[in-house]
Formats: sequence, structure tokens, C-alpha cells
Amino acid sequence: MLSDLNYKHLHYFWAVARAGSVTAAARQLGMTAQTVSGQISRLEQHIGRALFTQQGRGLVLTEAGRMALGYADRIFQLGEELQEMLADEQLDHTLRLSSGISDVLPKSIAYRLLQPALALPQRVRLHCTEGAFDQLLHELSSHSLDLVLADRPAPAAAQQTLQSYLLARCPVMIFATPALAERYQSGFPHSLQRAPLLLPSRDNVLRGQLEHWLDERGIRPDIVGEFKDGALLHTFGEQGAGLFPAPAFAASDITGSGKLCLLGLVEGVEEQYYAIANRRKLQHTAVQAIIQHAESE
Repeated sequence: MLSDLNYKHLHYFWAVARAGSVTAAARQLGMTAQTVSGQISRLEQHIGRALFTQQGRGLVLTEAGRMALGYADRIFQLGEELQEMLADEQLDHTLRLSSGISDVLPKSIAYRLLQPALALPQRVRLHCTEGAFDQLLHELSSHSLDLVLADRPAPAAAQQTLQSYLLARCPVMIFATPALAERYQSGFPHSLQRAPLLLPSRDNVLRGQLEHWLDERGIRPDIVGEFKDGALLHTFGEQGAGLFPAPAFAASDITGSGKLCLLGLVEGVEEQYYAIANRRKLQHTAVQAIIQHAESE
């Protein structure tokens, strides 16, 4: 039965899959190749499926092997994290916060929102995971995360188990290289007509707001690039590929080097940043610190 799975055998499989060969894995494990090969054979017999197939002189994972490797990665990564955590001499005096950060959220904004937790008098150990909004909410619901930071609240269907808190609102501005700013400054925002514009991808809440703002003013820019990653959008903007929007919070960071300057304010458009927490974890000290700081501000 799989409930009787021998995790030592699974570890040998994991080592071979990562090393690429039985010989290399055996060397890392300090064992003979024959012993490692025998342990993997026992695992395959136990589960009733082949995990590797021979291809030339090397081993290739079967479909079952690829699936098993995915689970083994998670199992042994958690094991390594557990060992590291238990070895921490300050464990009993440390507050751990596992935070999921939506991949559309600017990195500088994520830092600002998490800063109240880092400012707590007790030692805080922060673990950040970046990912897609839906995946992060799934991990939050399964208690793998304590908190998710995003540009939108949890959907209505999830509000029985998840609670959303508006942490901040931020105006949006258009930035450009000095050369582009000089060209499109006069008559802003109508100067954006046919101007090269870099935008966030359509899964970003800001994208819809910007399109509505442009439509209301009858402005049709030349959209030359769409980016899921805000840092990549910024890089293309810095190289002069086009004008681009960014939150006002980041204005000093963007213009500080002198490579970019402010073109104008996108009046009436703002980014909103939310903290989403599992209702059962609202008593987490670091989560409370983040929410209470936002309420006081």
C-alpha cells in the first residue's frame, strides 16, 4: 500500500532524479551505485510502476517518475526547511510570517506593506512567495500562507473563509525617459494620442482602469508592449521603449537615477493594495500589525 511508502527509498529516487544518474547520486550519498539502484528497484516494485526508463547510457523519468519527483521535491524541501527551523537557536523567540505576494504587485510596494511586521519588537522571520493571485489564495485557504498581498480583494465566493483589508490607495503617474517626456509633455494627457505606451498585462486590475481612463478622453495610444512583471515593464521604460504607468509611491525611486522623469498624473486612477488573511489566522501578531498600521494611516 502507498500508505506504507518507504521515504528512505523515495529519497534515493529523489537524489538520482536530481543528480541525473545513479553513479552521481551514489557519490553524493556516500553509497555504492548498486545499493542505490537496488533501493530504487524496491520502490518501483512497491508502487507497481517504473520511475525511470533507459535512454542510451542515461536514465529518463517516466510520466510516473515526473509526477513522483514533483511530490518528492515538496516533501524533501519541507524536510530541509524543518531541519533549518529547528536548528534556529532563537526559535522560541521568533515570529514566522509566510506571505504570498501577487506577481502583479510592485516589489517596493510589497516591502512597504510588510514593513510594520518587520518593525515589531520581537524577532520576525519572513518567508515570501510570489505567484499568481488564484494560486496564492489556494495556498492561503490550505493554511500554507498566513497572508496574501494583492491588488484586489478576495472574490465573493471565498469571503466565508478569507477576509480582505484595504491597506493603501495610491495615485498612478506616467513616467518616461527625458527625451520622450520632452516630446509628449505639452498637452498631457491628450499628447498620449498615438504615443508609445507600455502597459501591465490584462490580469492586472490597473490595466482596466487605464483603458477606461484613455477611452473617456478619446485617447488612442500605440501600445507597444504588455508586461506581467512590473520590474520588466520598468526596465523597458528606462530603455526608452515607451511611456509607462507606475504608482506614485514609487516616484522617487523611479526618477532618482535621472534616467526617467514624471510626465503627468493619471487623474482619477489609483492602485489599491489589499491584505487577505484566513479568518482563522487573524490573531497572528504580524498580520495584525500590518492591518492595524494601515487602519491608523
